[in-house]
Amino acid sequence: MKEQFQAYVIRKDDQKGVTAKLEQLKKEDLPNGDVTVQVHYSSVNYKDGLASLEKGGVIRNYPMVPGIDMAGTVDESVSGRFAPGDRVISTGFEPGVSHYGGYSEYARLRSEWLVPLPQGLSEKEAMAIGTAGYTAGLSVDALLQAGVTPEMGKILVTGATGGVGSMAIAILAKLGFEVTASTGKKKQEEELLRNLGASEVISREEADAPIKGAMGKQQWAGIVDPTAGPALAERLKQVQYGGAVAVSGLTGGNGFESTVFPFILRGIQLIGIDSVYCPMERRERIWNKLGSEWKPDRALALGVQEITLDQLPHTIENILQGGAVGRTVVRVSSESC
Repeated sequence: MKEQFQAYVIRKDDQKGVTAKLEQLKKEDLPNGDVTVQVHYSSVNYKDGLASLEKGGVIRNYPMVPGIDMAGTVDESVSGRFAPGDRVISTGFEPGVSHYGGYSEYARLRSEWLVPLPQGLSEKEAMAIGTAGYTAGLSVDALLQAGVTPEMGKILVTGATGGVGSMAIAILAKLGFEVTASTGKKKQEEELLRNLGASEVISREEADAPIKGAMGKQQWAGIVDPTAGPALAERLKQVQYGGAVAVSGLTGGNGFESTVFPFILRGIQLIGIDSVYCPMERRERIWNKLGSEWKPDRALALGVQEITLDQLPHTIENILQGGAVGRTVVRVSSESC
């Protein structure tokens, strides 16, 4: 382990407010944990963008190293689960929120936050998938567990050019589903979405159009919805009998008003997706699928941008302004593999 190493640190004081910059840290600066990881790659998620805002509601204490995702090699371990040289990934739990995260060449973590790197994935691919792709995997799994099948009809994916949306399209298409992608960037990104596997691309306005009455035409066998907001109520009215909606985010807002009719007249399910504290058994199962039969090859080939730590400020600003398309990985260590 280096005596000093680079990390992207967010600090807060009464005069300057919240500031973020690259700093040199030492081993003793790292928080407690039983595994030290040399971080090779991280990624950029909307939550990482919120962490840079004073009122973002993500960071619980300062200073903080953001980055809720990381992949690398175990450098030191006093854990029985992992040994030096093991390749691991971490998504969710406390890193980047209340514990130093992945925007650092080294991270000291609790072993129960780590998953072995699945066979079939490189570290870079794992971070291209990251929390966004893992959330997409959980969403697809929720639809399948609810009984949604390709034979039932179309799946709507909202926020389709974002990380969760783009990964969900690639996974669903690989599993044989007919996918309709909804986006606010239809003119600019329709070709990309079709290359990801969408058979149809509609505007956000089309997907969110208000529907008169308690119920609407049955259009969707299922919905992967990382946006939510008031329009979720309109989407619920269009889910067909026995369908399901997997909700994982709130970029459209955290509230909506609905009735019980979609649930009691059509028997649909509204399923909440938690990627942060998901139990380890399911976490490892989904990650192993993402490295094998669910691997989102089209998304990995088409929608991944690579940056370095010093490019984080611009990338974070872009994601907060809604300009992000696909996934962005961060090459953290010069020894990345």
